[in-house]
Amino acid sequence: MPSLNFIGGEKGGVGKSVAARVLAQYFIDKGQPFTGFDTDRSHTSFTRFYADYASPVVVDTYEGLDLIVGEFETPTEDGQTPSVIVDLAAQTAAPLSRWIRDSELIPLMAEMGITVNFWHLADAGKDTVDLLGRLLNTYGNGPNYIVVKNLGRGTDFSQLDDSAALKKAREMGAQVISLAQLHEASMRKIDRQNASFWASINTKTGDDALGLLERQRVKSWIKGVYASFDTLPLD
Repeated sequence: MPSLNFIGGEKGGVGKSVAARVLAQYFIDKGQPFTGFDTDRSHTSFTRFYADYASPVVVDTYEGLDLIVGEFETPTEDGQTPSVIVDLAAQTAAPLSRWIRDSELIPLMAEMGITVNFWHLADAGKDTVDLLGRLLNTYGNGPNYIVVKNLGRGTDFSQLDDSAALKKAREMGAQVISLAQLHEASMRKIDRQNASFWASINTKTGDDALGLLERQRVKSWIKGVYASFDTLPLD
């Protein structure tokens, strides 16, 4: 069963694009077809790192957003329906929710057998809690919710853990996972390479090539992330 994955969190700097990138690499390594969309007009980091799989989309027009769902009517050469990853820029919740409501997207996806996942990337701040509550109030029961504690954006998640919003999310069937922090220097090198995670651990030459142990740490980080992703409704 293909999935439609909205990678959000509404705030900037909570790691949405990193999550989209590693989810893309997960699908690639699992041999699962997918298409990616990047809604960030200023940075387009998802498109930059996975240019063969992702393309920009304008989130404040229905015509642009319609392209996302159009992918489900374009099967691959072997007849598979691709999953979709949407890397949501900050402050895109309002136009996205209008499009989803007016298009009756969630019941339509259910009729088509497509799983809808809302990913909420969380840092350790209070805004994360408030925005999670807003997400749940907007869409209610129907889609899946995946709350991601980004350990690269904080370590004390007690505000989130003790919140009414997370309690409500769990009652609605939300899954909570952690995204471990990748060694900062290694991440900077990967970013300067404009490389996919696969390319970064298979490139051994060049100014920003990872060293032996850096490649090993990235492999270990990816392995841990994949173990968490294996528990999620992604296919």
